[in-house]
Amino acid sequence: MSITLYGIPNCDTVKKARTWLDAKGIPYTFHDYKKQGADPSQIAQWIATAGLDKVVNKAGTTYRKLDEAQKAALAGEGASAMLAENASVIKRPIVEHSGGLLVGFKEAEWAAALA
Repeated sequence: MSITLYGIPNCDTVKKARTWLDAKGIPYTFHDYKKQGADPSQIAQWIATAGLDKVVNKAGTTYRKLDEAQKAALAGEGASAMLAENASVIKRPIVEHSGGLLVGFKEAEWAAALA
């Protein structure tokens, strides 16, 4: 199974997810938004699959710091471009695997999908 985990290395939830994958012996590729950026077309696919509300991290400080125009852009056609420019607003981690997409880290959900 090919797994790609998207996130930011210093995010606590990403750290938990990586620790879980390592403990289960599940190989994965890590895509670091800070170093490798985020692809708007890929984000658009995530939104189409999981929904905008699930992909956007509205609980984070980065989201709260966005101005009203930026928040409005998230609601429209420019959502994927806006998220690509502000990757810290994307819910973390996001995992693409052969069976689908996981958004956020919920151990039971991950075990059902990946283990």
